Amino acid sequence: MTLHSPFNTKILLLHRLYTHTKYLLGLSQRSKKNMSQTNQTWVTEFLLLGLSDDPQTQVLLFVLFLGVYLVTALGNLLIIILVLTDSHLQIPMYFFLCNLSLADFCSSTNIVPQALVHMLSKRQVMSFTNCAAQLFLYIFFGATQCALLAVMSYDRYLAICDPMHYSVIMTWKVCGHFTLGCWISGVLISLVDTTFTLCLSYQGDNRIDHFFCEAPVLLDLSSGDTHRSQMVIFFVGVVILLAPVSLILVSYSSIIVTVIKMKTTSGRLKAFSTCSSHLTVVVLFYGSAIMTYMTPRSSKEQGKLVSVFYAVVNPMLNPLVYSLRNKDVKRALRNIFNQAPTWRY
Repeated sequence: MTLHSPFNTKILLLHRLYTHTKYLLGLSQRSKKNMSQTNQTWVTEFLLLGLSDDPQTQVLLFVLFLGVYLVTALGNLLIIILVLTDSHLQIPMYFFLCNLSLADFCSSTNIVPQALVHMLSKRQVMSFTNCAAQLFLYIFFGATQCALLAVMSYDRYLAICDPMHYSVIMTWKVCGHFTLGCWISGVLISLVDTTFTLCLSYQGDNRIDHFFCEAPVLLDLSSGDTHRSQMVIFFVGVVILLAPVSLILVSYSSIIVTVIKMKTTSGRLKAFSTCSSHLTVVVLFYGSAIMTYMTPRSSKEQGKLVSVFYAVVNPMLNPLVYSLRNKDVKRALRNIFNQAPTWRY
């Protein structure tokens, strides 16, 4: 049995007090260090690496993007003006086309001007808030376009397969409800995708190897577990991409059967000319959209290339396809040019 003297007892108490104090100081320092690291690593802005870091290539891309955007803006705004001013184009088919052109113009404006600014900037930075807004608008307009293309295919189905009841079914009230439903569905789809993308943890690296904020790229950048978000976004992609595609396939299958049964060649040509423009836009839009969101990317460069076509080039092609292959639109264009005032000197 060991006996402790009063002196030894004091030494033992002082040692315990020193050890406890040192432990508390260590906890405090680690806590401050962790808080400091958290504050330093939480992403508040993103650095977009763009399509190229070569200055000459960036100048060339700037010229190309600017030209594409000007054609996109002029083409889509021209179709909107034609539909609103030409009485012959104020029918359901062109009413839906007017909304599609509006979505194309807004989608391109959401992406391209910001990309043009970054191509001329030394530091291509976008705040977290601006990135979130760009992502929301990008998905919103894209989802709205998906729904509008499906509605337009149903409109063509009624016009060709059931022309006797077309005017009874496709009233302006029904057209308004269809269009409103397309825009509302775009908002809902975008809310879900944006929420499940931005609710993830973004710490550490803030470099986005892309020219705009896109969901797949942000998911790759996230430092947390992305499995749930990826599953939700994939399911939403199935709903907004494959469901309208199914409706379009059913509509055009019925249209093809009806056209084949037509006895006159002129009737067949008229039906095909009416649907060819819309079908071309459908193939271009859904083909690039499915490649972007529903298939794995073999490389980052391939993903960038597909995104350029889907987000930048595709909105430019839609008005070109409708203006070059649609007789009514070409006639309306001729009327505008014929009515334009001429200056005499």
